[in-house]
Amino acid sequence: MSNLETVPEEIICTENASGAAIEFLTPREVPLGGPRAMPVRRTLPQKQRSLIGAWCFLDHYGPDLVPDSGGMRVPRHPHTGLATVSWLFTGKIAHRDSAGYEAIVRPGEVNLMIAGRGISHQEFSTPDTGILHGAQLWYALPEASRNMAPTFEHYAPEPVRGEGTELRVFLGSLAGSSSPVPTYTPPLLGAEAVLRAGARLELDLDPSFEHGILLDTGDLSLDGTPLAVDHLHYLRPGRARMVLEAGRTPARVLILGGEPLGEQIVMWWNFVGRTHEEIVSYRAAWQAEIGAEPAGPPAGDAYPDGAPYPRFGPYPEGYPAPLPAPALPNAQLRPRG
Repeated sequence: MSNLETVPEEIICTENASGAAIEFLTPREVPLGGPRAMPVRRTLPQKQRSLIGAWCFLDHYGPDLVPDSGGMRVPRHPHTGLATVSWLFTGKIAHRDSAGYEAIVRPGEVNLMIAGRGISHQEFSTPDTGILHGAQLWYALPEASRNMAPTFEHYAPEPVRGEGTELRVFLGSLAGSSSPVPTYTPPLLGAEAVLRAGARLELDLDPSFEHGILLDTGDLSLDGTPLAVDHLHYLRPGRARMVLEAGRTPARVLILGGEPLGEQIVMWWNFVGRTHEEIVSYRAAWQAEIGAEPAGPPAGDAYPDGAPYPRFGPYPEGYPAPLPAPALPNAQLRPRG
């Protein structure tokens, strides 16, 4: 998914009866793929909070009536230094990337694409999708793995069912369920929880993690604090347990978490790097490889960081034209995190 804008504007902080703070990260509506495209609600990154663990980006979209809107239509675009995580509630998305992976994203099944040193991909809602509803997430790769070769993983987690609750853990471990998907990053968590009206879900948390709770739909409280639909709710490290309680309507949440990354990142458009100069070089490589700003290949057909040419991989003919990169800002891109 293509990151065209970045920064929602508002954070509200509240405390529950025990004094534990919950930050409410307000969503910002952004057109996916440009004007007249499907709108998404972006809650990460924000000016005040760039990372939750290694999670660095969250778009939440739908329910979108595809026959009216055209659905998701994101032509080929590049990524570096991150992993994309696709999670759907309704509908299907066709994925294709330059590492040779093709997949259909379906509800309840995670598709994880490790961009590493560089990859390009496209995403289109399938012709039989009437309603599209889900989330697109990225997490930043740490220094140790950010220049690895790109790869792809798929996993359909078995639900953990309780009294009126259902939990699917697609990355990491929670409530005795563990995902086998390698993340190439410090410990990370990604899960979906669904609660019937009036249901209660108690979860033990890793106190070394910070967490983000996205309320997709319904009436839900966290440790007695009512949550806001479409908002991302931030919990700082030190919390060892949380209780989710649904009110009069069923609720669905995404639960994200991870150890603080401990590294600063520079994130611009679809790239994650460590310096302004790296981002400039990624953009130049992409523009050259798609012919938007022609330039010769690097010496020895390898970039200074060891990535082979073309950095963003070969791509078969006959697909929609790739997205060119926007112009860089006049200001120096600064590390955050």
